[in-house]
Amino acid sequence: MNTISDKRSWNDAQLREAIKASRSWRGVARALGLKGTSASVIRTIKRHATRLELDVSHFTGQRRWSDRQLREAVLGSTCWAEVMAGLGVADNGPDRVRVKGHAARLGLDCTHLKAPHLRPEPDEVFGEPVREELLRTAAPAVAMAWFALRGCPAALPVEPQEYDLLVTTTKGIQRVQVKTCVRRNGKGRWMVGIGRRPYVLDKTAGKMPYDPESLDLFFILLGDGSIYLIPSSVLAGRVQIDAETYAPYRVGDASSLLA
Repeated sequence: MNTISDKRSWNDAQLREAIKASRSWRGVARALGLKGTSASVIRTIKRHATRLELDVSHFTGQRRWSDRQLREAVLGSTCWAEVMAGLGVADNGPDRVRVKGHAARLGLDCTHLKAPHLRPEPDEVFGEPVREELLRTAAPAVAMAWFALRGCPAALPVEPQEYDLLVTTTKGIQRVQVKTCVRRNGKGRWMVGIGRRPYVLDKTAGKMPYDPESLDLFFILLGDGSIYLIPSSVLAGRVQIDAETYAPYRVGDASSLLA
């Protein structure tokens, strides 16, 4: 019942009936003979609806579905596609985002909608094959990671040098040359070129050994993932080696990167 100080032109009973028969706050206002575009009118109606604890979950506003329908759809579905179908809404990007956003505002638990069958398979996430011709390009990064995992940060020289990396170790700065070999030769051997070409314009010039005083270590990565770390003094004067004859210097296996 309205009090003496209540200046409303409608009573609680009329508000109850208007809310039951309407699908939006503007509709309630119009049902009560009020201006539906007035913000103050809408605030007053909402305040009294809250006081009376009236259920407005059937309101849809400009939507074609209500909060109650969304709750039921989320509860009875296993994925978002089923939710959209349950609401009778086209499952496109914008509409799905709007439905998800409304579910979040309502505080609905949607964790069960992330169905396993919707998750991409591993090969769908990234399926690019290993390209063996890029082993030489990738080898310095592999070397840097190998040293970093052992607490020895590696840096690239600012200008071209006879070494590829500068590595900080407990023995001081080590100059490291990185070499690779993609595959075994016709005799089944891992023959690794460890020489350098002289600084001349003639690209046909034969390779020459590195000065053992200009390097400290050779980091060698083979096409099967084998990693060798060999002191330059051990390889002094050589331009090619059979890696497997240096088995004591085999320090790791990166075959999983090449699978």
